[in-house]
Amino acid sequence: MSEVNTPTGTAARPDQGAGPSDPAAPGLGRWTRLVTARPRLSLLVALVLTALAVLAGSGVADRMGSGGWADPSAESTYATREVERVFPASQPNLILFVDAGSRRVDDPAVAAEAERLAGRLAAERGVTGVGSYWGTKAPALRSDDGRQALIAARIEGDEKTASETLDRIAPGLRGRHGPVEVSIGGPVAVQHEMTTIIQDDLLRAELIALPVTLVLLVMVFGSAVAALLPLGVGIVAILGTNAVLRGVTEFTDVSVFAQNLTTALGLGLAIDYALFIVRRFREELDGGSGVREAVGVTLRTAGRTVLFSALTVAVSLAAMLVFPQYFLRSFAYAGIAVVLLAAGAALILLPAALMLLGHRVNALDLRRVFRRRRARAEGAAPAEPGAGWGRFAALVMRRAPLFAFTTIGALVLLGLPFLGVKFGTPDDRQLPAGAESHVVQQEIRDGFAGSPTGTLEILAEPASEAGPAPTAAQYAQYRDRVAGLPGVVRVDGPVTSGAVAYFSVVPEGEAVGERAQRLVHELRDVPAPFDTSVTGRAAVLEDSKGAIADRLPLALGIVVVVTLFLVFLLTGSVLIPLQAVVLNGLSLTAMFGALVWVFQDGNLSGLLSFTSTGDIETTLPVLMFCIAFGLSMDYGVFLLSRIKEEHDRGASHDRAVRFGLQRTGGLITAAAVILALVMVAIGTSRVTNTKMLGLGIALAVLMDAMVVRSLLVPSVMKLMGPASWWAPRPLRRFHERFGLSEGESRPIPPSASPDAPEKGVGGAEARGGERPSQDRDRAGV
Repeated sequence: MSEVNTPTGTAARPDQGAGPSDPAAPGLGRWTRLVTARPRLSLLVALVLTALAVLAGSGVADRMGSGGWADPSAESTYATREVERVFPASQPNLILFVDAGSRRVDDPAVAAEAERLAGRLAAERGVTGVGSYWGTKAPALRSDDGRQALIAARIEGDEKTASETLDRIAPGLRGRHGPVEVSIGGPVAVQHEMTTIIQDDLLRAELIALPVTLVLLVMVFGSAVAALLPLGVGIVAILGTNAVLRGVTEFTDVSVFAQNLTTALGLGLAIDYALFIVRRFREELDGGSGVREAVGVTLRTAGRTVLFSALTVAVSLAAMLVFPQYFLRSFAYAGIAVVLLAAGAALILLPAALMLLGHRVNALDLRRVFRRRRARAEGAAPAEPGAGWGRFAALVMRRAPLFAFTTIGALVLLGLPFLGVKFGTPDDRQLPAGAESHVVQQEIRDGFAGSPTGTLEILAEPASEAGPAPTAAQYAQYRDRVAGLPGVVRVDGPVTSGAVAYFSVVPEGEAVGERAQRLVHELRDVPAPFDTSVTGRAAVLEDSKGAIADRLPLALGIVVVVTLFLVFLLTGSVLIPLQAVVLNGLSLTAMFGALVWVFQDGNLSGLLSFTSTGDIETTLPVLMFCIAFGLSMDYGVFLLSRIKEEHDRGASHDRAVRFGLQRTGGLITAAAVILALVMVAIGTSRVTNTKMLGLGIALAVLMDAMVVRSLLVPSVMKLMGPASWWAPRPLRRFHERFGLSEGESRPIPPSASPDAPEKGVGGAEARGGERPSQDRDRAGV
């Protein structure tokens, strides 16, 4: 091997890390040669592909929807579709809120202007089912004080078509018209405004997250050059995922909310993976390895860990594909793409960049001067990297029972509010208080006897396609049965069209309250001589809850079983994978407890600027579980891989645990803080669900890194002792053949034996000698 000069003037030695051709890892040896043979060509190809991704992903947000919470195969979805098709006026999605100011809505001048507006709306292309208070005199369309009234209509087409129609007609309808002031509301206006706000908020979050992330990376790495590498990986992952989502929209619906996950995970995972790889690369350089040799060892160790981490995160996100709601499936599409692209960029582009940079990866070290001054002032050499984490791990393990049971108790306590969770459907209150569609819907809730969009509808059809149409007497008998149910305020209808009819049922209380949800089941149980299907917001909620409950065991089973298998392949233990799953679940308790205490119960609503609806959107806990569990496993794999590496080198169980936390404690904490700040930037959104997602995941990440990885993992592994590594003989043989252990198993030198004096766990003596001076200069993560 040719000699390569290091910054300290020492030559790379063959015994300091195997070269790329090391037979200990032939697969990754070939991979190392592949990614390092032509680094300039690799980066050039990546640059071209990224530019193509920018072009392919442009305009992706315009092709996304803002819905996706309903089960497309549910009874309520079928009924909604049929009622919209046969009776478009029964399902208004556009509301013109007509305010007469000091006049009353029955004033002749007000009525004339309102009728002119209704006629103008009815003449618009793509608008059907126009009805108004002035045309129907329906009390539900007039406010209690008689100064506001409504014009209701339906905009035809899918979400994209309806949004384009609204963009075209809204400017001519909104604003002052003679004696009245017109505002626009209704579901289509809420969805349109939500999409616009999410896009604006996402841009703002990116403008906040990118510079803040760069500053933090400089603080973590010291080197400005090294700090730019994770950002590059993240940008490639984000742009590539946008291109993937643009392609997915050609075949299926995708939620606009998924773009928030693309930004957050793209930056977060890129930073995690790049931190781990760059840190290991710098360790190998500091140990005297040449550049190519350091890249090879890095890919066989940190690279393998990144691969495992990416698989565990992708599996957690892929579990959302089992659910029928495209809101959840969209996050699976975005999440799987961004995870694989972040891992691919970290394992292909990053090694190529490191090959070209070599020792210049440490250039522009902005912290070195301050560390040297502090060291001279204190009269002592800088501490071994991570020595503080090693001492902390030793403290936790000495008091393992105290730390383990106290931490578990605190986490369970933080999760107790989730026992009172109430589920609901998203509405205009997701939007900021000043949003036009939110203001309109709030005025309707506060000032009108009933909402034209809050009733339950019953679709009535012949029992068979060739069967006779129901008679008026049968309809009347059925209506009387429905009107006799508790919680029913009024039954309107039937409205007929051929052999099909529908009834409107006004429930007591909130449109999606508990009473309305019970009424859905009671309506479906009412006997009738014809087929009935119930829809409405409460019915959609009940069907959505049912779809999630039916498929949740399968999703959890996929996550748990695949995670157990992957962690077993990494560790060769049966007990450590079980421990990892249980502790990961505990790390999420604070997030779920805060979800209810803050967003459902409304605590801190003033500080965080949101309107509490008294419930949590049904799909959100599933989404947050899949994301947070995957990220927890991300950090868990980082820690377990270093523990396993030291254990394979012959260290005792306790020493391996201390070494793992010493080497990864600062790394995991830094990565978690940066990812949490990215999620907080997402959480500054004015849309409540996005705020909930960003702040909730940020809390889960910090709890996992600072509580579970720092306190629970070392204390529980201490209590389990060497038995942690137990596996039955058949599984041990399986792992020996198929397992993917972390790096090569090199025996630790005599000075690093468990009985030898230590300079911090895994410190200079533990690694067989004093590190070069430049490593002592850098405390680094």
